[in-house]
Amino acid sequence: MEWTVFKLVAWTETYFTKHGVDSPRLTAEILLGFCLGIRRLDLYLQHDRPLEKQELTQFKALIHRRINHEPVAYITGEKGFFESRFQVGPGVLIPRPDTETLVTTTLDLLARKPEKENTILELGAGSGAIVVSLAKAAPRNRFFAGDISEPALDTARKNAGQAGTTNICFFKGSWFAPLSPGPVFDIIVSNPPYIPSSDIIGLAPEIKDHEPLSALDGGQDGLDCIRKILSCACDYLVPGGHVLLETGFDQKHKVMAFAKTCPGYDFIACIKDLAGHDRVVHLKKKID
Repeated sequence: MEWTVFKLVAWTETYFTKHGVDSPRLTAEILLGFCLGIRRLDLYLQHDRPLEKQELTQFKALIHRRINHEPVAYITGEKGFFESRFQVGPGVLIPRPDTETLVTTTLDLLARKPEKENTILELGAGSGAIVVSLAKAAPRNRFFAGDISEPALDTARKNAGQAGTTNICFFKGSWFAPLSPGPVFDIIVSNPPYIPSSDIIGLAPEIKDHEPLSALDGGQDGLDCIRKILSCACDYLVPGGHVLLETGFDQKHKVMAFAKTCPGYDFIACIKDLAGHDRVVHLKKKID
């Protein structure tokens, strides 16, 4: 039997469906396009193209990796986020569409004072998807981004270089630890770990068995890292500066209750993601 692009996509879709793979058709197209080095659109333009033996062998290996629950982004080495594509790999959290809400909310804040050069800090940079997206869209501002993971920082630096951004300073360390307290930053953004420890076991194997748990596990109630950030952020914000935190869809009220115990914040809003879930908590440092 001669395996053409069309036949192979159809067969793989059926195979993935039987094995419970999410979005089986899309996954088949992405992996075959990656294997052949062509766009998904070209799969249909070349639907009758026969595959060579070596190509079939390579594609079979990709299928097995996906059946073993390896994330597609780790297999292809990249993930689309906001307006760009970012390198990702084992040890680096894969960017999620929900997190784009953090980017758009930050850009809305920056757009209110287009003449000002703002200083923005991201805590927990991961792949750099957030800070690089911000730096590309608002290049006249200054950005700082930290992470405790060396593999994550290496990836973030590569993504910044690939994007051509030169206004980001990356540093290694846990949250604010490497920084000297002082009113330096206009905006602090973070997508910290916020999944309760007891919920980790219920995550899809693609997540719990492959992505770094240190970027997911937020402690007993999911708020350990959020509390650390909110407890310290005022010491680093200028008066009237902003904190934007991604949270779990059901954590808004708990986050706000804790924020009220921290002197110095005014609550601004909780912004919903595209799915309609509460996603980003927006706090502002009091001016007086």
